[in-house]
Amino acid sequence: MFKSNMLEPLSKVHFSVPLYIFIPTAVYCIYRDFAVEGVGVGTFILYFILGLLVWTLTEYVMHRFVFHFTPHGTFQERIHFIFHGVHHDYPRDRMRLVMPPSVSIPLALLFFFLFRLIFSNEALFAFWPGFILGYLCYDMMHYAMHHYTFKQPFLKRIQQHHMIHHYQDPTRDFGVTSDLWDKVFHSQSVMKNKLTKAKEAKA
Repeated sequence: MFKSNMLEPLSKVHFSVPLYIFIPTAVYCIYRDFAVEGVGVGTFILYFILGLLVWTLTEYVMHRFVFHFTPHGTFQERIHFIFHGVHHDYPRDRMRLVMPPSVSIPLALLFFFLFRLIFSNEALFAFWPGFILGYLCYDMMHYAMHHYTFKQPFLKRIQQHHMIHHYQDPTRDFGVTSDLWDKVFHSQSVMKNKLTKAKEAKA
């Protein structure tokens, strides 16, 4: 993807790397919230679930409006290809199915300090592990969707949702871990809606 021998390795990553980076971060936040901030169990669960939910929206917005922005000119086309176009051209490239640390760490820091402006420490250190868990589910599920066949009905449906985005209509079906926001914002593909109606008719 890059002619530079220094930049090219930064664009590739084994799918397990995000786990080694972000699980310790999430564990530390949980420890700090209970040991230092003195959060209650109920409050922790509430903000943890909120973090998960906010991740699903973040995933949708980034995929739809950042990864799939419409490029104008050669420079923007190159940026678009680096961000996401390469994945659509080579969807089974094992080294480009999760975010490399060169991207995920700066983005994580940006989001962390943004949320720090919004939440108290007690809320932040419960919310952030939920957000991180959502991100890790996104990376791991995205990798699995391109290399495994799910049997469990929910996962099979989500995989189908993502495959339609890749192979039939890249302007629709932007959710990866969930199709919730595609339903909310009416961005499901025509094919997905037809399949859903067909299943409902059979039932």
